[in-house]
Amino acid sequence: MKMLRQLYESFVFAFTALKTNLLRTTLSLLGVTVGIFLIIAVYTLVDSLERNIKDSFSFLGADVVYIQKWPFVGGPDFPWWEYIKRPQATYQEYELLKENLKNQNGVAIISEIGNRTFKHGSNSIGTVNLTGSTYDYFKLLDTPIGMGRYFSMQEVEGGRPVAIIGHTVATSLFPNEPAIGNEIKHRGYKFKVIGVLEEAGESFLGIESNDEKIIIPFKAFQKLYLTGSKYDGREATIGVSGLEEDADLEQLISEIKGLLRPVRGLRPGEKDNFSINKPEAIADVVSGVFGVVNVAGTIIGLCAILIGGFGIANIMFVTVKERTPLIGIQKSLGARNYFILAQFLFESLLLSLIGGFCGIILVYLLTFVPLGSLEIILTAKNIVIGVIIASLTGILSGLIPAAKAAKLDPVIAIRS
Repeated sequence: MKMLRQLYESFVFAFTALKTNLLRTTLSLLGVTVGIFLIIAVYTLVDSLERNIKDSFSFLGADVVYIQKWPFVGGPDFPWWEYIKRPQATYQEYELLKENLKNQNGVAIISEIGNRTFKHGSNSIGTVNLTGSTYDYFKLLDTPIGMGRYFSMQEVEGGRPVAIIGHTVATSLFPNEPAIGNEIKHRGYKFKVIGVLEEAGESFLGIESNDEKIIIPFKAFQKLYLTGSKYDGREATIGVSGLEEDADLEQLISEIKGLLRPVRGLRPGEKDNFSINKPEAIADVVSGVFGVVNVAGTIIGLCAILIGGFGIANIMFVTVKERTPLIGIQKSLGARNYFILAQFLFESLLLSLIGGFCGIILVYLLTFVPLGSLEIILTAKNIVIGVIIASLTGILSGLIPAAKAAKLDPVIAIRS
């Protein structure tokens, strides 16, 4: 109890000393404030950018793999000449996987084409992303229905002229009337609107917004555009969703290869002529890029922290020099070395923490700055990192001055 009381008195003494020398205190904590602000601001911006970019790719779905001609991720030595020779995914392969895959929660074949024009009466929109797919499309991708309904199995199998439209398409073509039950036109074909997707808003990267999407049955899409043709057709993709309780997709991928390779006439040891893509591949690339940015930001911030730490250490040496007679009196009255040490360590720590909290507050204020669709969030993890860095800076900066004060001879200190 005595030791705790002495430590508390050391803390109070340090706090009083900081209040007494307010100008010096303010100048000392500026370096730490700038350093913590730079580090936590970089971490917060990078985390926010990474989260927003990954959210922009959420349209790819979770626990989903895609059988395609091309891989998701390339590189400087990308052998495009090998991939261009590959055959495209076909409707027959989709049916094979649909009927025989055991570890699946949904299988769909998808084909898309962008910047299509749809009309209703005198209204038109020319930025539509037209998607043709089969019944399990909504099991694979995050496309909730806001109004109306999804396709029935009979509509999909029969290639019926029905459509589910995005929010922007609905407001553009039907500004003064309900969209459900009305017809839209494209290339001379009429489609009955049976559903409207929930409003998604603009994505951070401006890609794949459901608001400007129209989804029709795959067989209806084939009536409009060639799909699967080697030379002039739209490329088709087969998406397979894994079982919800089976997060590991490797077993599903092995099963897909076991079914596709014989159909495509591949012999044992021969390379696959199809790519099985996972959305995690894009996420890994994004994380790798931002990992480098994090390191660069940390180095810049630590340089500022280092300057701030030297500033605190310099002030603490001056403080020790000023209080040398007082230290002598305290020690002559029985103050232990750890009491003197704690006084200056607490003062240095408190100074650094105040600077750290000021830096964190500045980062928090940064989250209110409008940056378009980029949402900046200061996480608890980054706050804790800032507090830890500030604490270590304060302890390390004050350790040598505090140790020097604790070792002073009381007689020499009083005479100085």
